[in-house]
Amino acid sequence: MKNNYLISIVGPTAIGKTALSLTIAKHFNTEIISADSRQFYKEMKIGTAVPSSEELSQIKHHFIHHKSIEDNYNVGAFEKEVIQRLDSLFKTHNVVVMVGGSGLYIDAVTKGLDYFPEIDASVREGLNKRLKTEGLHSLQNQLKGLDIDSYNKIAIDNPHRVIRALEICIGTGKPYSSFLNKDKSKRNFNVITIGLTADRKIIYNRINKRVDILMLNGLLNEVKGLKTKQHLNALNTVGYKELFKHLNEEWTLDVAISEIKKNTRRFAKRQLTWFKKDKSILWFDYDIDFNKIIEALLNELET
Repeated sequence: MKNNYLISIVGPTAIGKTALSLTIAKHFNTEIISADSRQFYKEMKIGTAVPSSEELSQIKHHFIHHKSIEDNYNVGAFEKEVIQRLDSLFKTHNVVVMVGGSGLYIDAVTKGLDYFPEIDASVREGLNKRLKTEGLHSLQNQLKGLDIDSYNKIAIDNPHRVIRALEICIGTGKPYSSFLNKDKSKRNFNVITIGLTADRKIIYNRINKRVDILMLNGLLNEVKGLKTKQHLNALNTVGYKELFKHLNEEWTLDVAISEIKKNTRRFAKRQLTWFKKDKSILWFDYDIDFNKIIEALLNELET
């Protein structure tokens, strides 16, 4: 019988997941695992909206600023490290909290990863060269021809996702989608997933305000300090790539900020689309009294 529980907190960016995770972790006297793939990198402090020093001091957090943007880190490595950490944490805690908005990374921990065969590195190298010379649209069209299911389901404007799908299609001669949803590793713990949401207008307003706060907190200076590293995959992300365009004199600062807000809103929409597919998630409005969520969790733990 599985007596340990991982409480996973999900939802769109800027919805209030950090505050809820702290409340739940304090109630259960436990620790927090971050499943935000942008908060792994120690050089990206402001633009990723990591918990404040005060918040980090209240509860022990794992997988925040434990990697460098220079490191080659992926969801497979994250899954292995988190499962090992959970094995250790469950020796002293019956409940552990995980929080984040990176759906793929969350699912890797809670559901396990799909198995993909090893592909010769030259395939990815060739696709990365094509991305630079031909652009993303060319790769998207190729994926559309090879695997329409993946083309319709993955984040098609994310070059890493497109290249990964194409890499499998080319390297195996089979659609990327044909490897999905096969038998996965069984977990020796239970999972309860809590989702925070709000009306789209509220989500978008919260995002716009957060971007303004990030700029006031010094995001532009942070990005300036990373300008020589802008070619790294970790920095090809919202909040950084737009300001690089400003620093490269392609956009004005006002345009860059506007694009950050727009792209973050689009990201939030994709997050909700991803999470809404999981019918097991217990959804709550973002401004609910968190004590009511604690009550719901206690009911789940008793059943």
